[in-house]
Amino acid sequence: MLHFLIKTHKNGTHYKQPHFFILNKGMNSGKPQKESFTNSFVIICKSEAEVEDSFWIAFSLWKTKFWHQHLIGSVIPFIRLAEFQKEFISKSTQLMQEHEEHQKNIEALKLLEQQEKRFNQNIILINDLRKTILYRYINK
Repeated sequence: MLHFLIKTHKNGTHYKQPHFFILNKGMNSGKPQKESFTNSFVIICKSEAEVEDSFWIAFSLWKTKFWHQHLIGSVIPFIRLAEFQKEFISKSTQLMQEHEEHQKNIEALKLLEQQEKRFNQNIILINDLRKTILYRYINK
């Protein structure tokens, strides 16, 4: 069972306990990150292990666009703190029921993130090499 506190982040506030941030405005609402956003909630946990578990639950909910159904506002959509707390606590409890399966899923997601980073780095290198070849060809 995860024990955490969810509240609105105020810029300039520093937290002593392990924590991470969740974007609360725009179409990327629900996006977790280790560094603070301007418009974000902070999830404060008791340990780094709980941060890791909560972060990957938040990441999964964001990637599956779970929060889109809870967005309100016509110009800049956002999610309310009370709605976020209710849904995040509910989903966290549900997903942590099978802790071993949760751990396997987290490891698989981490591996996929690493592969995606390597793939993106390779794409950047390929594009740089392509530019170099084209510049050499044109500047003969």
